[in-house]
Amino acid sequence: MDESKEDARGDALVDQLCYLGATLRDRVRDALHIGVKRAMVIVCSGFSYDMEVVSHGFVTDISKTDAENEERLHSLIDDAEAPRERLAKLFEPEVLPPQTSSGAGEGGEGRVVD
Repeated sequence: MDESKEDARGDALVDQLCYLGATLRDRVRDALHIGVKRAMVIVCSGFSYDMEVVSHGFVTDISKTDAENEERLHSLIDDAEAPRERLAKLFEPEVLPPQTSSGAGEGGEGRVVD
């Protein structure tokens, strides 16, 4: 194979990798947005909050120091771990594609894993 064909093949591989990276990034971004949207819907369905305020993230207590607010934030994060896990499990079927194997040893065809 001459050098120009090798260069073209290399360029094609780089293009494919860039496309794959962009596609994966888009899927992760979409999953994030779906998760946030679903979480906001859940908050709206059971609580009376100003969603505009909630959309800006953690609300600090202006009567507290930065260190106290940081400690409060970490405490809230710790308290949210178990409910976060339950809620994430509810969203997984909507966000994640079915898990597949590489199909190695099966003629190269992927298969859905239960």
